[in-house]
Amino acid sequence: MYAIIRTGGKQAKVQEGDVIDVERLRGEDEVTFTPLLVVGDDGTVVSARDELKKAKVTAKIVGGASGPKVDIFKYKAKTGYRRRQGHRQKYTTIEVTKIEAPGVKGAAKPAAKAAPKKAAPKKTTTAQASEKAETDTTEEE
Repeated sequence: MYAIIRTGGKQAKVQEGDVIDVERLRGEDEVTFTPLLVVGDDGTVVSARDELKKAKVTAKIVGGASGPKVDIFKYKAKTGYRRRQGHRQKYTTIEVTKIEAPGVKGAAKPAAKAAPKKAAPKKTTTAQASEKAETDTTEEE
């Protein structure tokens, strides 16, 4: 089963056990998200708002991280205008622990194995049939 969640103005596809980086979240130990879409293992899709209100995705906060440094340099020619600035985005690492969605089965039922098909009898062509008939008549003599 997987779900689509929204956090930090972005959307992420998550499954139970996934570890992802999202924009900084303030929280102690655990956070919950209301999913935008839930898809079960058996292919059932839940996208109705009233059903999704009952669903939730629970995640454990693992730690924090910083993104790459982005250098910002503004420059205008012949005027002496130059500005330097930097930015480094803060991220929170979360681990998805549970996806709860009423009406969606988490595990697909294993399909029963079909009985092996019996081999169809081989079709003989008219040339093969006539050869067989000739060999049968010669054996009788």
